[in-house]
Amino acid sequence: MQTNGRPGPRDRLDGPTASDVDTLQLATRDLVGIALRSVAATTGDVSLAQFRMLWTLAVIGPSSSAQVANALGVGASSVTRLADRLQHSGYLERGSEPTNRRVVTLDLTTAGHELVKRVLQWRKDELTRILSLLGPDVRAGLVDGLHAMHQGVGEEYASETGPLPL
Repeated sequence: MQTNGRPGPRDRLDGPTASDVDTLQLATRDLVGIALRSVAATTGDVSLAQFRMLWTLAVIGPSSSAQVANALGVGASSVTRLADRLQHSGYLERGSEPTNRRVVTLDLTTAGHELVKRVLQWRKDELTRILSLLGPDVRAGLVDGLHAMHQGVGEEYASETGPLPL
């Protein structure tokens, strides 16, 4: 054990310690907090769930509501409720497939595209600010560790269309 009370490298030879898992839980909370605050700070009228739909549409483009539901890992009725609110707010527009008018399509409006850009820029700025608080060696270790963790996880937590947006 190191003098700071945290396990040292030799303590981790048999696998992650409870302290390792607790630290990762804390980092998860921090990152989710940044995601939540980015939406609240830049929109005021959109929930995180609504933003996830907007970001999904920004990535996959105009899509049927069934495709959006699949990409988000939610039911069609959830997409309908989210789309209702986003359409009312002017961030999303509905349409229909030319060959099958029963298929509802969803697409971002200009305001929806702008909102996604604003939220993602806020996150980028905030993550840059946070990383700048760390010394170069700590920052490099953190980035290397997170990259290695992502490589280990792979796409296990992704949907069929890619990583779930947060």
